[in-house]
Amino acid sequence: MLDNVSYAKAMNSDHQLTLLEQACGMMAECRYALVVVDSATALFRTDYTGRGELAARQMKLAQFLRRLQRMADEFGCAVVVTNQVVATVDAAVSFGPQIKPIGGNIMAHASQTRLFLRKGRGENRVCKVYDSPCLPEAEATFAIGATGIVDSTD
Repeated sequence: MLDNVSYAKAMNSDHQLTLLEQACGMMAECRYALVVVDSATALFRTDYTGRGELAARQMKLAQFLRRLQRMADEFGCAVVVTNQVVATVDAAVSFGPQIKPIGGNIMAHASQTRLFLRKGRGENRVCKVYDSPCLPEAEATFAIGATGIVDSTD
């Protein structure tokens, strides 16, 4: 089964962009149904630090996400992107969400459906539809066991 899986680890944000281009080349030769990017923003956050580099970081991140979208459109594959979240210091005052995704509007606009995963009670996990053009906001509780993903009640 693993013969149908390809993977790579990016060392920095430029390498991440290079790997995406290489993935496009691989898709032209042999179609893959799913592309997973684990933590799209992590390397951009470490390569571009501070407010002085914020504009450059967001521009590079936007380029990466646009190329990822173009690959999905061109090759008809699904794309799953994980992302980091950060605590919002002023959330208690504004009664808004206490955490927010990294990447701001760039990540929000590049995503069609955004899901928020969190730990539930015991071995349970909760998946919340955070934003979607075709799904209502809702939560589903599940567990991952020896037989795979199992619906559960939290």
